[in-house]
Amino acid sequence: MIEVLSPAGSFESVKAAAATGADAVYIGASKFNARRNAENFSFQQLEETIKYCHKRGVKVYITLNTLVFDAELDEIVATAVSIAKMGADAFIVQDLGLAGVLKKVLPQIPLHASTQMSVNSAAALTLLRKMGFSRVVLARELDKTTISAFCREAQRFGVEVEIFVHGAQCMSLSGQCYLSSVLGCRSGNRGLCAQPCRLPFSVGDTAGYDLSLKDLSLIEYISELEEMGVKSLKIEGRMKSPEYVAVATAACRSYLSSGSVGEGLRSLLTDIFSRSGFTSGYYRNTVDKSMFGVRTRQDAILSAAAAKKIHELYRHEYKRVPVSAGLTVVRNEPVVLEISDGKNKVCVRGELPQPARTAEIDPGFAEDKISKMGDTPYYLESFKMQAQEGLTVLSSELTRLRRSALEMLDQKREVPREVKVNPFTRPDNENSKSAQLKFIARFCDCSQIPDNINSLSEIVLPIECDFEKYTSKSVPLAVEVPRWIAGREQFVEKRLEAAAQAGIKTAYCGNLSAVSLCKAAGLEPKADFGLNICNSESLSMVERFGCGAAVLSFENSVEQINGMVGNIKKGFIAYGRLPLMLHRNCSNKSRNGCHTCSGRFEITDRKGIKFPVICRDGFCEMLNSRPVWMFDKTDGFSGADFAVMYFTDETREECSETIAAAHKKQGPTKEYTRGLYYRKVK
Repeated sequence: MIEVLSPAGSFESVKAAAATGADAVYIGASKFNARRNAENFSFQQLEETIKYCHKRGVKVYITLNTLVFDAELDEIVATAVSIAKMGADAFIVQDLGLAGVLKKVLPQIPLHASTQMSVNSAAALTLLRKMGFSRVVLARELDKTTISAFCREAQRFGVEVEIFVHGAQCMSLSGQCYLSSVLGCRSGNRGLCAQPCRLPFSVGDTAGYDLSLKDLSLIEYISELEEMGVKSLKIEGRMKSPEYVAVATAACRSYLSSGSVGEGLRSLLTDIFSRSGFTSGYYRNTVDKSMFGVRTRQDAILSAAAAKKIHELYRHEYKRVPVSAGLTVVRNEPVVLEISDGKNKVCVRGELPQPARTAEIDPGFAEDKISKMGDTPYYLESFKMQAQEGLTVLSSELTRLRRSALEMLDQKREVPREVKVNPFTRPDNENSKSAQLKFIARFCDCSQIPDNINSLSEIVLPIECDFEKYTSKSVPLAVEVPRWIAGREQFVEKRLEAAAQAGIKTAYCGNLSAVSLCKAAGLEPKADFGLNICNSESLSMVERFGCGAAVLSFENSVEQINGMVGNIKKGFIAYGRLPLMLHRNCSNKSRNGCHTCSGRFEITDRKGIKFPVICRDGFCEMLNSRPVWMFDKTDGFSGADFAVMYFTDETREECSETIAAAHKKQGPTKEYTRGLYYRKVK
C-alpha cells in the first residue's frame, strides 16, 4: 500500500499529520538536518513524538540529511544511536560517509537516500543497494516516463521509491545548490539555506524572479504514481504551519480514499500556501515559464484566512489501528476483556458478572459498547464473546474495561524495539600525500583547450568531445560525466565507451549514476565535487566504489581539507567560477526562447551583479560572478594532492594564461574570490 509521508517541524505539526491520515512523518533533531531553521525537536521531544506516533500506527523517519564534517562525526553518530533506541523507523541520509557509518553502527535501522543525494537516474541503484539503502527519494525534476522506468528498475533491486507530491521546489537540483553557501556561508547542504533564489534575479533587462519556481503539486496524479510502483508520497514543508500539514495530508489521504479531492479541500490547499498557484511541469515534461511564481501579498492574505478554517480537519483522531476484542463472562469469575492489534495483546479483568434480572448480556450490546473507542486511533475490526447463561455486565463496567485495555495497549505500542548497536571506529587510513601538488584542468568546451596543456598532470574533457583529437597529447586524459543524467543514459554510455576506445582510462563522476556507468564502460571513476565529499568517511566510501581520487566539496575550508584522511588522492578547485546551481528549467528559454542565446547567457541579481549561465543538453549551470583564485595560496593546502582549474566561460587565451599563472603560483590577475576556503560554512 502506498504511504502518505508528512513533514513536521513541530509537535503541533505531528499531531496535525497523524489526525489527517499520515502513514509516516519525517522530523529532525535540533542539529544535522536539512531544515535547521525549523523549530525541530529536542531529544525529550523526539522520544515523546515517537511514542505518540507509534501508538497511532504512524512511522517516524529521522532526517540526518546534511553534509557532515570530520569534527562532527562522533556527535552525529551518538545522536543517531540515541534516536534509534527511542524507536526511530528510518534515517534519511545525504552524506555518503554517514550512510556507511550508520549501516555499520545501526544495521537494523533502514536508510533512505535523501533527495539531497541528487539521484536522477536508475544507474544509481547498484551503488545505493550496496550502501544499504532500502529507499530512495527521487529528484523533483524527473518526468512521468523517467519515474516509471526508475520504479521498474528499483523493484528489481528491492529499493522503494519515494516521490515529492506537494510543496516547495528549488530551482536547483537538490544537493547541487551552493548559491546560499557561496553568497553568505549558509549552506543548503547543511540545512541553513537563506533562499536567495527567491529574491529578484532577472534575465536581460526585464525585472523578475527568474530563479523562483511555483510549488509542486502532483496530488491529482497519485493514482498514476501508485500504478508505477511508487511506495511513498512525500509532502514538503517542515518549515510550514500545522495547518498547511493538515490540509496537504488530508488532500493526499482523500485522493487515496476516494480518487479525488473535494472542491472545499482543494481550495484550502491552494489558499494555505502557494506561490501564485502550483505546477506539475517537470512531471508532465512541460518545462516553461508557467512554472515560475512568487509569494504575493494576496497569497499571504489567503493563507491567514484559510488557517482559521482548517482546525476542524485535525480536531479528532484518525482511526488507523484495527483491533480485535474478546469478552469472557463466566459465573463467579471476573469479567475478562482481551484486545489485540495483531502484535500486542492486553488482558483486563473486571468485577464479577451479575445475575441477569431481566435480560442476560447481549453480544450486540457488548460489541457496541466495546466499539465506542472515542478519540483514540483504534477501531474495532472484530469481536467475540463467550458468556454463560443468566449473567449480565453493567454498561459502565464494559466502558471501564475498554478504557483500561486501550490504555494498556497504548503503553505496549509505544515501547521501542531492541536495537543492536555496534561501536563506531574511525578508519585506520593514512594519507598517501603526493610529493608535489599537481595541476589538472577541466574544460567546459574543447575550443578552450590551449597548447600549453602538456605542463598539466591531467586534462578533463567534456563528454561531447572528439576524444581522438587529443589522444596524441602527452598529457593523460579524463572525461567528465554530467551531473544530470536522466533521459541521457544511452548517450552517456556510448560516449564513455568511445572514451575507453580512444584510450582514456578515467572519468570524473559527480553523482552515483555516473560512477556506475563509468565502471560499466571499463573506466576508473574519480569522485567529482558533485558527490559532496566533506569527511574522511566519505573518502573511504568512494574508495569502496573504486574511485582512485576525489575532488573535495568546495564547501570545505582549508583546515578541513588538510584534516581529511584517506587512501586516495585528494583535490580541490583552485581556480574557476564555482557552479552555484544546476537546474533543468532554463530561465532564458522560459522567458525569451532558446533562439535568443547560443547556450550562454547572464542572470542579474537585485544588486546588478551578473552570473553567467551555461546550458548543456537539457540542464543549466549557473556560475559565480567571479572565479576562485588560489594559486598563490596553494602552499596552505598541505593535505591536497592536486588542484583543479575549472574552466567554464574562459577563452582559449585566458585558459593558457591561467595555466601559466598556476605553475608560477601567481596572485590574482583579475577580479576574484577566495571562495569558502577561509570562511567556513555554517
